[in-house]
Amino acid sequence: MTDTRSGFVTFVGRPNVGKSTLTNALVGEKVAITSEKPQTTRRAIRGIVNRPGGQLVVVDTPGIHRPRTLLGQRLNDLVEQVLGDVDVIAFCAPATEKVGPGDRRIAESLSGYPRAKKVALVTKTDAATRDQITERLVEVDALREDWAAVIPLSAVTNDQLDVLSDELLALMPEGPALYADDVVTDETLEDRIAEIIREAALHGVRDELPHSIAVTVDDVAPREDSDLTDVYANIVVERDSQKAIIIGKKGSRLADVGARARAGIEPLVGGRVYLSLHVRVAKEWQRDPKQLGRLGF
Repeated sequence: MTDTRSGFVTFVGRPNVGKSTLTNALVGEKVAITSEKPQTTRRAIRGIVNRPGGQLVVVDTPGIHRPRTLLGQRLNDLVEQVLGDVDVIAFCAPATEKVGPGDRRIAESLSGYPRAKKVALVTKTDAATRDQITERLVEVDALREDWAAVIPLSAVTNDQLDVLSDELLALMPEGPALYADDVVTDETLEDRIAEIIREAALHGVRDELPHSIAVTVDDVAPREDSDLTDVYANIVVERDSQKAIIIGKKGSRLADVGARARAGIEPLVGGRVYLSLHVRVAKEWQRDPKQLGRLGF
């Protein structure tokens, strides 16, 4: 019996450095939604990576940012909690942008989690020149003395992902797998469906709206005498004006959201889906503790 290793890793970095894309690429299946909008991730989503030498549990967390609302504060608290529990923290900085004050602040803050080993990742190398990558590796390496490894990679082209998996696994404690080997995430089906709908709703919206969108799923049920699965869900926004944006002219925008979401949900449930979407307004829910609780934050 060979020694197997297993444990938890989380990626940290400014919003939009590619943490969720990296999580999905490692897992080999979409478990975290991605969007060009920052702060898309709102929960600690666990993706499970099985390797010959053991198992990595990747906890995808929201980007660390300066909170402007109670929701923002709760997301930061969630990150804090995750960082205190994981075996390895992987700090991400994109190869395409110079290391800035935000990166430095996050890298320094990792000293608050002495239990975890630290690695540094230079992401998005597919979009950068060789000189940019070299420059970034030097900058990132200088952020801390205690990096166990510094790895350039691309989640888009899968470049160096095997190197990352092996390196992370080597840093994990010895022990048996934590999940069965056919499990890719501990998210419930309802949670995954809600996230797919939110991703579809985020597509192409502007400015402040992304943060105002939440999704709740009322019911997921196979229809009797049919191969259809019925999904009933709500898209929750903060203001009537936002409701109008989501619905669009004569419902065109909502129809597009529904079509996009259905395409993501069908592979998940393994068949055709009837998706009923309602848009409702919960005034200023990001700032209201009661509403946040109801929406699962």
